[in-house]
Amino acid sequence: MENINSHITAKDRDKMSFPTRILVENDLLQGDVLDFGCGFGKDVEELKQKGFNVKGYDPHYQPDYPNQKYDTILCHYVLNVLKNQEQAKVLFEVSKLLKFGGRAYFSVRCDIKKPGFRTHYIHKVKTYQTNVILPFKTVFVNENVEIYEYQHYCYLNQKKTEVSPFFEKLEPKEQVGELASCFAFRDKFPVSNGHTLIIPKRKVANYFELSFKEQSACWFLVNLVKAELQKKYNPDGFNIGINVNQEAGQTVFHCHIHIIPRYKGDVENPRGGVRGVIPSKQKY
Repeated sequence: MENINSHITAKDRDKMSFPTRILVENDLLQGDVLDFGCGFGKDVEELKQKGFNVKGYDPHYQPDYPNQKYDTILCHYVLNVLKNQEQAKVLFEVSKLLKFGGRAYFSVRCDIKKPGFRTHYIHKVKTYQTNVILPFKTVFVNENVEIYEYQHYCYLNQKKTEVSPFFEKLEPKEQVGELASCFAFRDKFPVSNGHTLIIPKRKVANYFELSFKEQSACWFLVNLVKAELQKKYNPDGFNIGINVNQEAGQTVFHCHIHIIPRYKGDVENPRGGVRGVIPSKQKY
């Protein structure tokens, strides 16, 4: 069933939400703050009154998409009303909007007894709800809600070559997206404008040793990154490729997928595309 009514689960509050109160009391809101999935915007209103530099975004109620990055991002009770792919898109968007070194806080309900579609008790239409467990640090939990703290995978693992050889000399500006089991950053030696790598978090050299679930997550992230590259650089085409083993040109032995935007005229004759890995076979 299509999940078209997730927005009506937003509550028209008369006071600040419980997770935001917890974060304020623990002095966890720093710098520029974004409430992602803010609904009717009560938390934004209350935080502004307390002197926070805060903006709200909600695709239904406040649809002006943010045009900057933020030190702190709040995302309360959003993931519980979304299906898996929708949840992944939210994680990607939050990762993209967060400053390197910043923190995002995802609040999820812990009291959902029957995951799936149900008839909303006020609006009388089918709405979706599910339990969510995230692979991030927990900063608060009770019987009703768990609050997770998220930071960029690249930030948390700087210079940790045991996690990935890519982290030996990783520059902060490079991460451009993340899902629960994979992440993306710009290639340090780009073939073209926007050349990006998609990397599973599990340190595996050979793509074919990844589980089907890990492979699927990587390709889902490829699609999300491709859409962002199209919007930002407007390329005329793409090459997507994986090098498996030294004989195929692999030099960094942590599996990664190359997304290489292509532009009209960037080579004299692009015919053959990826066949060019063996130059004599490119033209046919």
